[in-house]
Amino acid sequence: MFIGPHTLTDKTPRRIVSLVPSITELLYDLGLEDETAGITKFCVHPRHWFEHKRRIGGTKAVNIQQLQDLQPDLILANKEENTRADIELLAKDFPVWLTEVRNISDAMDMITDIGRITGKSDKAHELAATISTKLAAMPASDDPVPTAYLIWKDPYMTVGGDTYIHDMLRLAGCRNLFAGRTRYPAVTIKDLADSGCRLILLSSEPFPFREKHMLELAEALPGTRIVLADGEMFSWYGSRLLKALDYLRHFNPQNQV
Repeated sequence: MFIGPHTLTDKTPRRIVSLVPSITELLYDLGLEDETAGITKFCVHPRHWFEHKRRIGGTKAVNIQQLQDLQPDLILANKEENTRADIELLAKDFPVWLTEVRNISDAMDMITDIGRITGKSDKAHELAATISTKLAAMPASDDPVPTAYLIWKDPYMTVGGDTYIHDMLRLAGCRNLFAGRTRYPAVTIKDLADSGCRLILLSSEPFPFREKHMLELAEALPGTRIVLADGEMFSWYGSRLLKALDYLRHFNPQNQV
């Protein structure tokens, strides 16, 4: 939705700034190379955009002056990934489309919404249809593996049932043991032990879990399988869903425990 007093004056914006890595990747897949004027330092896909397009700070630390210099006619942001202060400030001067993605259905709506406001409806609907076909072909799990998915360390943080990652875990054949909590709650080693988890997934982002972190948890939680997971596949909504569904199809958590 647009926030603030500004909306598009033209159906086809010519200077777009994306403040969300997964949306930046979507813009590329919709064919908006010329129209995309600015991205964040975390917008690493596609690589040549990261190397050559103007980077205007981070998702939660936008360089307002650099963004203003670009004079965008559309800013794409996300309620969770960007700060309220930045978005409200930018919305005073520019059209800001604010997204909120808490599940796969929201992600599908976001794809078609962005296609509509950027003049790429046909491509967006084609992409959404391809994703829908892949979703329909995903195998159902009769015995989901009790799982904890960790996104942060010191403190450890996991994901609740009202998150996009929770929906992706379901598709992967995992049962999120912290589904009864909201957003991204902190958990302790005792919480993990008491949950009865058979599998702990350590995401590659936002905290960059590595093998040494696997070993630390394995020592504290003997008998629990600890596995590194590709955070982009579990948390990047948009066109990344095409690759993510293939990743999840072959992930098979039963083979991890």
